[in-house]
Amino acid sequence: MNSEHKDTAGMPAETITGSGTGRSEGRLLPEVPTGERKIEHVRLCLDEEVGSVGLTSGFERYRFRHSALPEIDFEDIKLDTTFLDIPVRTPLLISSMTGGSKATGEINMRLAEAAERRGWALGVGSVRAAVEKEELAPTFRVRECAPSVPVIANLGAVQLNYGFGLDDCQRAVDIAGADMLVLHLNGLQEVFQPEGNTRFGRLLGRIEDLCRTLEVPVGIKEVGWGIDGETARRLLDIGAAFIDVAGAGGTSWSQVEKFRSKDPVRRGAAEAFAGWGNPTAECILEVREAAPACTLIGSGGLQNGVDAAKAIALGADLAGFGRGLLGSAVDSVEALDQRLAQVELELQTAMFGIGAGNIEALKSTARLIRA
Repeated sequence: MNSEHKDTAGMPAETITGSGTGRSEGRLLPEVPTGERKIEHVRLCLDEEVGSVGLTSGFERYRFRHSALPEIDFEDIKLDTTFLDIPVRTPLLISSMTGGSKATGEINMRLAEAAERRGWALGVGSVRAAVEKEELAPTFRVRECAPSVPVIANLGAVQLNYGFGLDDCQRAVDIAGADMLVLHLNGLQEVFQPEGNTRFGRLLGRIEDLCRTLEVPVGIKEVGWGIDGETARRLLDIGAAFIDVAGAGGTSWSQVEKFRSKDPVRRGAAEAFAGWGNPTAECILEVREAAPACTLIGSGGLQNGVDAAKAIALGADLAGFGRGLLGSAVDSVEALDQRLAQVELELQTAMFGIGAGNIEALKSTARLIRA
């Protein structure tokens, strides 16, 4: 989940129980409805069919040709790589999911601690709320829990058309202790929610100004409808440091907002877009072709480490997971750690099965073919 309008882990503070370390170890989701937008989002993502309809991520269209003689030892397979020159132990990202509520701190810290333990890069939810309300800043201060992994702060790009400037963006980076900022593009979601901000006109120039002046790299991501090659090229030409395609095939935020809406017209219109978007695999291929040297994140509908391997073989530098981690993150520290470990094992096994001993070998493999 990748938008300030779709932060997915808000919960009333009184429902969070502390552990002996000051951290919550058990389930973070309250047992009763609250009416709060953030908790509505997490409940819908966990309990309703909010995936794309009639549209997939596209990874099922590809398969690896198995190598019966990989000529490598499994224990020698290396997952370490770099992201914008920052070393990481895995090519995996916890995509932006939480923020904008006083009570999202526990799940943010749980994700941050897991990212640090496992060596995943970490995206936080939109920091807009904390920029506007200082008292929310502690819920985004993940750097103390994740001192060594890349941290990506997050803001809605459209906020540049609603008064957010350089100082606000720098403040978001400082609050999260982030190495970089990602601006998310979520136009369709903004249309279908009553709180939406839809002034996307003349936004490219403001993004360029920020890319040229902010002290840290600025990347651009979608939230589940995908960035195509042409759009990526335009963004890279104005100074974007990386692209996260965040393609279709996973969570559909028109579906999420459909379930939230009380307006029958808005609900009906949202349903028409259940199959909208550019599949993730297609986006990765297009962006890599349009920009061979681009730093690229492949996210959107990834289900497991085999999908991550496909994303990297198609051209991504990192593979991002969002809603697929949410249930485990809400349930417990142990469940989240096991989920991340399983993704890593699946990725390593896929690499073993094609004889790729490291990430560079996976990127250059000729063993990924159309199914």
